[in-house]
Amino acid sequence: QVQLVESGGGLVQPGGSLRLSCAASGSISRIHAMGWYREAPGKQRELVALITSSDTTNYAESLKGRFTISRDNAKNTVYLQMNSLKPEDTAVYYCAASRLYSTSPGQYDYWGQGTQVTVSS
Repeated sequence: QVQLVESGGGLVQPGGSLRLSCAASGSISRIHAMGWYREAPGKQRELVALITSSDTTNYAESLKGRFTISRDNAKNTVYLQMNSLKPEDTAVYYCAASRLYSTSPGQYDYWGQGTQVTVSS
């Protein structure tokens, strides 16, 4: 089993920044990819970014240049730096872990509880 705990969400004004953290524990040696997904009201869950154990990254095309995923192996933590935030970035952000490389949420075995990000003036 793998446990994932997200933190760092909150309310931010348009143009602002936030950094989300995802701390992993448990059988993390089995994990190949860590991803950030988001789900806005009335919309499907969508991939934001993922990073593999070999530091390969993949981003949603529309978010490239504003969001950056990174990892600290010593802390078993994955980060999502979000800059130039827009109201349409408002969503619940979830951290997820997979034993495979995949952009499909169905391939992720473990999920955190989610953290709310609200971008509003």
